[in-house]
Amino acid sequence: MVAELPGFETFTKRMVPLGKNPYVTVQKRGLLSFNKAAHAALGAPEAVELLYNPQARLIAVRPVDVDVPHAYKFRSVGGQKNEGATLLVAATAFTNYYNIPTEVSVRRPVRIEDGVLYIDLKDEGTVVTSNRAATTSNSGDS
Repeated sequence: MVAELPGFETFTKRMVPLGKNPYVTVQKRGLLSFNKAAHAALGAPEAVELLYNPQARLIAVRPVDVDVPHAYKFRSVGGQKNEGATLLVAATAFTNYYNIPTEVSVRRPVRIEDGVLYIDLKDEGTVVTSNRAATTSNSGDS
């Protein structure tokens, strides 16, 4: 047990405001990638449901209990549960069903209203490419 220090407050990472604006990337093959700010704006749920308005070309994402049959659970990139992790929702069936383009990965800002996150597909967003460096083999040339 740690002794109390009168007059001191314990600093926690939760006290630091999130520095990034909320973004979601619709990745190739239909994964939805939420930055930490987007996940936090939803209330950091374990799972969400996905809704689509084809006329407005808007995806709506709202928190649901993990026991809901149509819930999509968040998972961390690489399975790591760290504070800065990007979180993924495997939405391939959703993007395929609604013919949402996934040929290239596109990051878009989102808006949050009444606990619902909206992704506007009319927003061109920013095409993103992998930040993984291409590996090249060294043939021993010096």
